[in-house]
Amino acid sequence: MLTEPAVDLKGVRKRYRGVEALRGADLRVERGEIFGLLGPNGAGKSTLVKILLTLVRPSGGSGRVLGQPLGDRATLARVGYLPENLRFPEYLTARQAIDYFGALSRVPRPERRRRGAELLETVGMTAWADRPVRTYSKGMRQRVGLAAALASDPDLLVLDEPTDGVDPVGRKEIRDVLVAAAAGGKRSVLLNSHLLSEVEATCSRVAILDKGQVLAQGSIDELAGADRRQVLEVAGTEPLAAEVLGAIASVGGSVEPQTNGWRVQVAGHDPMAVQPLVDAIRGSGRLLRSLRPVQSSLEDLFVRLVAASGGRSAPGGVLKRKAGA
Repeated sequence: MLTEPAVDLKGVRKRYRGVEALRGADLRVERGEIFGLLGPNGAGKSTLVKILLTLVRPSGGSGRVLGQPLGDRATLARVGYLPENLRFPEYLTARQAIDYFGALSRVPRPERRRRGAELLETVGMTAWADRPVRTYSKGMRQRVGLAAALASDPDLLVLDEPTDGVDPVGRKEIRDVLVAAAAGGKRSVLLNSHLLSEVEATCSRVAILDKGQVLAQGSIDELAGADRRQVLEVAGTEPLAAEVLGAIASVGGSVEPQTNGWRVQVAGHDPMAVQPLVDAIRGSGRLLRSLRPVQSSLEDLFVRLVAASGGRSAPGGVLKRKAGA
């Protein structure tokens, strides 16, 4: 069983003509996981991916990919890559495009044909397999691009906006493909996406990158741990009784008025911690409308971390909850 991470970068730096694109970035992607790389425009995400793929050389730091040092040429045959704007020759069919990418990775012809047919079925393009690429929609091209990235049966799959231009049903199907691709622990997936909903639904861990530095890295639950709280909605606009206010203070909670009542927030997710408060509310004759645990969403985490680092790296859209948002 392989235990070394698929990607392990430490203190990676990259300088372009006096501009630091990466400033000591650390990144660790485990075997068999789907990992999300997030960041605003200009954060350094593309530079980080190019370093992984040996398209550019780092100015400093160290790293290993699939157990080998950065820059090992033989390792590249075990990496599949889908760029954001992949362009195929317009005259190729989907079947030919997948076969071509398999040939570039030196996959034997019989295996290419067998695997190509399987991948066409996997990405839902069998019915269009022998039509030229020029007749495809953007979403169809993305599907073919994903199949091409999987043509060599890679151990590491690097995807840049894989669901861009794909309809909601297609996005769900691509998510299922990625989950299946990582199943069993053999293949790792590094997903670079602006669609927060896709990352939340697919990735087990994420890294948030801004101004060339990794601001946070871990599971969404881990990163949101400091902002877990319980929210109680109390009916009635009359002032809360003294015993209720005392119970709120005793658990370190806060209270604020709402249109039709009061909202009380208590840090943490321990249900026992709020039981004295619940008893006090009911004992005062007030109706407790709801009690629910809440924690930061991925969007909340991203906005808070980027704001704390000094704002966006570059003008333009940052991240989206869904396509078109």
